[in-house]
Amino acid sequence: MRLRPYIHSKDYAYIHSWVTDERAHALWCANLIPYPMTAEKLHGVLERDAADWGGCAYVATADDGALLGFFVLSIHVINNSGFLKFVVINNEFRGKGYGVQMIHLIQKYAFEIAGVTVIQLNVFDVNTSARKCYARSGFIEDNCVENIFAFHDESWGRCHMVVSK
Repeated sequence: MRLRPYIHSKDYAYIHSWVTDERAHALWCANLIPYPMTAEKLHGVLERDAADWGGCAYVATADDGALLGFFVLSIHVINNSGFLKFVVINNEFRGKGYGVQMIHLIQKYAFEIAGVTVIQLNVFDVNTSARKCYARSGFIEDNCVENIFAFHDESWGRCHMVVSK
């Protein structure tokens, strides 16, 4: 597996196909990208995130170039930390260890190249598969806030997770 920068014109159609319904969309991005997602909406959010938080979008690829995953990583140089968001794995590869492998590569990049000492993320409490993936990758839940997000008749909590170098 390899990481490379996200190329909007080349990669958007893949990411769009991985977020298959409105609930999956909300779990993935907390509706920070308006639903239904379009190339323009995603591009706009990524541009704002880059300007406001220094976020850079990346994809994970197999050695043959097939797209496996997508994420955004912000590096905060003042407090020497990273923040991981918009993490998604290609549906064809879920449950096969690729998510954990991608998170490990993200950690390697963030700790060894970007020089951060901690990486943080938020994940909804109902997203048990993502929480398990992050835990298997060394992230520890440091707090959960109940009823922070409403999706139709559901109320989701937000768990903050961290991993240190």
